[in-house]
Amino acid sequence: MLFSWKRNLIVLWVGVFFCSTAYSISIPFLSIFLSDELGVSNHLEIWSGVSFGITFLASALISPYWGSLADKYGRKPMLIRSGFSLAALYLINYFVHDPYIFLIVRVLQGLLAGFVPAAIAMVATNTPEHKTGYALSIMSTAGATGSIIGPLIGGVVSYYTSNRIAFLFSAGIVLISALIATFFAKEENFDRSAPRSHVSDDIREARSNRAFITLLSLAGISTFSVMILEPLIPIYLLDMGISKNSASLSSGIVFSAVGIATVLMAPQWGRLGSRKGFGMILFIGLIGGGIGNILQFFVSGYVEFAILRFAYGLFYAGVLPSVNAMIVQVIEPGFRGRAFGLNQAASQLATMAGPIIGGLLGAFIPIRWVFVINGVMLLVAAILVKTRKLEAQIAAARPAEQPTTIQG
Repeated sequence: MLFSWKRNLIVLWVGVFFCSTAYSISIPFLSIFLSDELGVSNHLEIWSGVSFGITFLASALISPYWGSLADKYGRKPMLIRSGFSLAALYLINYFVHDPYIFLIVRVLQGLLAGFVPAAIAMVATNTPEHKTGYALSIMSTAGATGSIIGPLIGGVVSYYTSNRIAFLFSAGIVLISALIATFFAKEENFDRSAPRSHVSDDIREARSNRAFITLLSLAGISTFSVMILEPLIPIYLLDMGISKNSASLSSGIVFSAVGIATVLMAPQWGRLGSRKGFGMILFIGLIGGGIGNILQFFVSGYVEFAILRFAYGLFYAGVLPSVNAMIVQVIEPGFRGRAFGLNQAASQLATMAGPIIGGLLGAFIPIRWVFVINGVMLLVAAILVKTRKLEAQIAAARPAEQPTTIQG
């Protein structure tokens, strides 16, 4: 039977959807879990930031290693490894009652993660070149859809039971991702005879590609802009007057607003990027995201805040898919697993730094000012995209196209 990249895209989309749903069920409510279930009362903002960030620090340090293994042994084994590992660790979270033990489990989650970047690299490598941008945009909707469903499930579960029970739901749902990867994901374009590289060699090769380094920086900035707010939004909603009993459900709705916007717009940005260039889409997304963040400074009501988060998401939906599509354009197929491993490392460093810096800022300045800082940072990134002529860098770094034999 001929390999179909469309079928594989659907399978991997479903796997990433379940993995992202599992994450979103419990993770956005860490600050409430720390307070209500683990007894953290002092410096809650800092505890929330560290609890978010420490997982992603561990993941950033290990991601290049997993990327190297993916290029040597395949992306599918990485999907299976991370899926079953995360299912076990979410289950362990259910039994944790000490905040320091919780931090240890969060570190292990970072060290053993990697389902989403492995799936993205698998799509990028097993899709015809002229369809890659569209496929990666579709993949971004998987995470976004999970981020819609997850917070709503988590909010309802937390409201009627407890945040602790939400970890059981996360464990069960990520287990589905692992089973999907095991039985349905296919990897067609993979050379198992290729020697495994060293991480230092990968970094050296990446540094020689100026366009790729620029894209890594933009991926980090974009991820940082999301994660700097993640631990603060539940606390910010409490400051708006939302009752503590309904804070998890209200947070879930707000988190879902960005996800809904991404599902609606990411495929449209992908199609437009394939025709007009992903550099233009990236610039528009950064400008819209920056302005959307700054406008959130001026609202004080829960409904207005959720609407603005949705509007911000409509523009932000074009950012990371554009970065991923351009990475595919400037990287040789044999280096893509390692390239996305390095991309994951950059994103995870930003994901680590964002909550920690956000937690520290939230402890010392009003949270609404963090939105302004975030917006200005995205606007500066947009200006750099234009002034550094990123599209020209992409064209200069693009490898020669190889003939493709993928069907479908």
